[in-house]
Amino acid sequence: MHLLLFLSSTTMGNLNIGLLWAILKNVSLFAKTPMDRLEEQLHRLVDEACGHPLGSSPRQKLLTRIIRLTGSKLWRENTPYYQDALQQTWLYFCQNVCGGYDPTRGSVITWLNSYLRWRLRDHQNNSPIYKPALGYGGDKNDPIDLLVAPPDIPPILETVRLWVKADSDGELGCTYIQGRPEVNCQVLILKRLPPEVSWKELSVEFALPVSTLSSFYQRQCLPRLRKFAEEEGYL
Repeated sequence: MHLLLFLSSTTMGNLNIGLLWAILKNVSLFAKTPMDRLEEQLHRLVDEACGHPLGSSPRQKLLTRIIRLTGSKLWRENTPYYQDALQQTWLYFCQNVCGGYDPTRGSVITWLNSYLRWRLRDHQNNSPIYKPALGYGGDKNDPIDLLVAPPDIPPILETVRLWVKADSDGELGCTYIQGRPEVNCQVLILKRLPPEVSWKELSVEFALPVSTLSSFYQRQCLPRLRKFAEEEGYL
């Protein structure tokens, strides 16, 4: 309203264009989009979360809030390995957001999407049905090749690995594909933790289709892994 009054009382002939631009840049109505405001909120939440000790309840709650805010904004695709890649991304996020995320190099969502797409790329390369898509001009170049590969997921995985191996209540070992007790959640989670064994290799090892293994893993194993991560404060 103040801007409109200012413009109506000033002729364009007398209005300095540089001054007008400065005014427009500093009026939030013109300068900020909903995505801008979301990113600012995420940056504040990251700063606040990192101000609390690792594993503390306030930090866990703030990280969970960030996950809920960003979940619907992340890259999505209908592939059998998407949930695997997404789970790896959340584990990476919880361990690396404090110290590993640099806000000067991009937004939280961009950072997560970059890591997620790299994990999807790994799964694509190991998928028996993946065929590299030709780019414009018939080459195989992909813009994702220009991105810097993020570091490996850190030692949080050792905690997960020890939990899976211990299987203190026997639940993981007792959750298996019908008629195949040796193909259980304990075995599959261990094999799918980075550096993971590909579904193609597991298909050969267990003489089962990739779709059967992947579907069982997503329905039975990932929910148990996620529950553990939430209890430990990683999610």
